[in-house]
Amino acid sequence: MSGNSRRDFLQMLAASGMLLLPRASLAGTQPKQGATLIMVVQPEPPTLASYVSTAGPIGQVSSKVYDGLCEYDFNLKPVPSLATSWQESADGKTITFKLRESVMFHDGKPFTSADVQFAIMEVLRKYHPRGTNTFRELDAIEAPDAHTAIFHLNTPAPYMMMALSGYESPIVPKHLFAGTDILNSRYANSPVGTGPFRFIAWQRGQYMRFDRNPEYWRAGEPHLERIVARFIGDAQTRSAAMQTGEINYGGFAAVPYFDVRRLTKRNGIAATTKGYEMQSPIIMLDFNTRVKPFDDVRVRRALSYAIDRKFVIDDIWFGFGKPATGPISSNFAVSGIYTPDVKNYNVPNGAEVANKMLDDAGYPRKVGGVRFEIVHDITPYGDEWKRFGEYVKQALAQVGIKATLRYEDVPTWLHRVYTNYDFQLTSNWIQTLADPVIGVDRLYSSWSIRKGTVFVNDSGWSSPETDRLMREAGVEIDLAKRAQLYHKFQQLVVEAAPLIWVSELEFVTVFDTKFRDLTVSPLGTYAPFNWAWLEA
Repeated sequence: MSGNSRRDFLQMLAASGMLLLPRASLAGTQPKQGATLIMVVQPEPPTLASYVSTAGPIGQVSSKVYDGLCEYDFNLKPVPSLATSWQESADGKTITFKLRESVMFHDGKPFTSADVQFAIMEVLRKYHPRGTNTFRELDAIEAPDAHTAIFHLNTPAPYMMMALSGYESPIVPKHLFAGTDILNSRYANSPVGTGPFRFIAWQRGQYMRFDRNPEYWRAGEPHLERIVARFIGDAQTRSAAMQTGEINYGGFAAVPYFDVRRLTKRNGIAATTKGYEMQSPIIMLDFNTRVKPFDDVRVRRALSYAIDRKFVIDDIWFGFGKPATGPISSNFAVSGIYTPDVKNYNVPNGAEVANKMLDDAGYPRKVGGVRFEIVHDITPYGDEWKRFGEYVKQALAQVGIKATLRYEDVPTWLHRVYTNYDFQLTSNWIQTLADPVIGVDRLYSSWSIRKGTVFVNDSGWSSPETDRLMREAGVEIDLAKRAQLYHKFQQLVVEAAPLIWVSELEFVTVFDTKFRDLTVSPLGTYAPFNWAWLEA
């Protein structure tokens, strides 16, 4: 699907009423109680421990169990959740949260400020892949009473308020986690939260079940009686299940892009690209700069030239996306943080440029025209990624690099890339989220090279200068100065090319139109679904 075709497609959805609207558009309609929502999650989550892993599928289900201090509206502003209100000091170094009373964890124990203090200081700040950055300036949390939590920061951290949802910063119960091995908790895969749904069962390879929390703190919610998350590996089978009503919802393109137009022509099935405003995902190819030949910046730059971004967007992701220019999404242009003024690898004669650069780098073609061989690991997230892997193999062959493809399950791939660093080149997609400190810094900072922590700096590349720029930008409250720091950061990182930035991906959610209020926030599938209901 070309860019124009994609725009026509979205206009068609809007005209037909298929695009989901915020909950306010349904004001006056009384939600009904009951019903089961069957959602497809692809691939199967490797764990439910969203406090230590941010693998994409995990948050789709864990966010139904765990609450955060805040949720967010479509203006990307925080709104109350476990915190009813908050007040920031004039110097930005103290934030006082008033917490909701009479909230119970799913095991019947009360939620208090001690849980906030423990979850953030002892779990998220230490073990969450993004929490290390998000809460790095947080010196202490004071709990003067059961329903007050006072955050004391070393320096202002304006980005922190953008990372307090149940998806991003889940509040786990202190009474179940304190004094235990956080990374190997018995509650990792039988989570206990305060959210609208209780975890009931996980039948590996088949489904997870979450039932309505009758003690949920939002009176009368959730409206659904149950959510079942199914795991269906085959893309065509997922499409068929949506067509027959066997499943009702698929976010993050679980229903494949190539079938969206066909399915939405049928009565009762619709699609939307809303609900990803806080994600800003970028498709990338990650180099392991610790190993040859990718310890050489000339080789990394050559491969960056070799990738035809337009082909990838149009022929693999059916027009859903636009060329990425560097580590920060163009979605941040509205805040001034993004700049397109960086080294441009997206040129018409990319293969020609790449061939010359590889010659100059000392990697001439040998017998059979091959310069060297590598293994390319494919992100284990479905058929699009397999097709992307095949394209990468072909593109590299054009510049004399023989690539062998390797496709493994999610846990094995995560362990290979983020624990063993046993890879040369891997495809990946990373959510750059609502602020660079939360979603971008973790991929390029020296302090984010943490063996065993997923979706952080896997390339092993960092520099003192970009570290300095990230640290300064993280605490800069002058927006213009902050933007300039990130502009310089982008220019330096793109020159170093530790990754190949391919495209800014747009996800699609396909759903049964009998279900209402499924997408009511910029977190989309990562929202708690307490408002969702079935209109009979």
